[in-house]
Amino acid sequence: MTHRETIAAIATPPGEGAISLIRISGPEAISIADQIFSGPVASYPTHTAHYGKILDKQGHTIDSVLLLIMRAPRSYTGEDSIEISCHGGTLVTKKVLQTILQSGAVPAKPGEFSLRAYLNGKIDLAQAEAVQQLIHAKNELALQSAESQLKGTLSKKITSFQKALTEIAAIVEASIDFPEEGLEFATTEELRGQLEKIVSEMTALDITFDQGKIVSNGISLCLLGSPNVGKSSLMNALLGKERAIVTPIAGTTRDILEESCRIGELHFRLIDTAGIRETEEIVEQEGIRRSKQIMKEADLILLLMDASRPLSPNDEHLLQIVPQEKTLLIWNKIDLPEATTRLSWPQSVEISAKEGLGLCSLREKIEAHIWTKGHPSKEEIVLTTLRHHQALQNAIRYSTTVINGLKNNTSPELITSDLRAALSELGTILGTNVTEDILSAIFAKFCLGK
Repeated sequence: MTHRETIAAIATPPGEGAISLIRISGPEAISIADQIFSGPVASYPTHTAHYGKILDKQGHTIDSVLLLIMRAPRSYTGEDSIEISCHGGTLVTKKVLQTILQSGAVPAKPGEFSLRAYLNGKIDLAQAEAVQQLIHAKNELALQSAESQLKGTLSKKITSFQKALTEIAAIVEASIDFPEEGLEFATTEELRGQLEKIVSEMTALDITFDQGKIVSNGISLCLLGSPNVGKSSLMNALLGKERAIVTPIAGTTRDILEESCRIGELHFRLIDTAGIRETEEIVEQEGIRRSKQIMKEADLILLLMDASRPLSPNDEHLLQIVPQEKTLLIWNKIDLPEATTRLSWPQSVEISAKEGLGLCSLREKIEAHIWTKGHPSKEEIVLTTLRHHQALQNAIRYSTTVINGLKNNTSPELITSDLRAALSELGTILGTNVTEDILSAIFAKFCLGK
């Protein structure tokens, strides 16, 4: 990948606001700014801010702005960079950007500023991905994890694994290159012990992915039950607003309704499904089919039962088909006279969605179910990216093969090959040996201007 062109983009969200920020980065950033700014930009020292005007080709004022200059390599991208803060109107911001592009810059692609920061060695690939996670963090835990990764805590851990494996590989390769010298820097048992320790540490990091996925991606929470048990009422109660239509008529909800909400420290995708029952109505049948699919994919199921009536055949069927390990049984409508006997179920709670009774207990039960292994501590390094998880699993697998090879007196050449493969997998996390396709896929997810 080359980055000889000077790029520019609006870095603030679209729409009207007090201020908009436009970024320019590349070898011609300062000269382009010098053409369009009312002051002598080329003479400004690095990391200074200057008030002036943006002028078009005819010398007409477009806007009064604040210009910040950052000379290479002391900038986010490692290149000469300019940031222009103009008034936040949509039209004026576009006109400022258009003037910059007419003066020689090209439009930046999504994530191209961060890509250049990575290519110029300002951040590694794990830190670049943390930038995106920081922007999209939906809760304090996700923000905390992204900030930690951006500071390089994950990178330092991966680097320590690389260093330890490299030292072992050097010893093994020395025995291959100088067999007649009889050199022995460590015994086979010592090498195995070192590798087992490394694998143990890598495994301890890898199993944090279950927690990291929860923190980063949030939880899909499926409301399931027979028609008219109060799923939509519970959705509205958890959201604190009237999102789903509630009527006494069975089968009101025929499609999937989805909303985002916060419960405790976590972000949830709350999904209200169509009531499951036998029906001849085609539209309702499709809604029920989708409900069953959501049930399979959901991280947690809230199975609602009507406590004011006896269990129906539909209720009995649902109790048989839901996976107990991820299902919380909800007895709704406890404000009405009871008409059913409570079933034995691993996790259950009694509520009245209509009256708001038991909702605090429900939220506590949901949090307790999610954090069965406990909250991640502030000091804990947590994997939040599937790409990192898969690479670390591969590194563990290759390292384990090496341990078995040392036990079985496998050829040193084969052992070295597996050690190199393990190092290569760790390298993909930091970006030391990734393909252009992987980089493109990662940075394409970034927003413009970042």
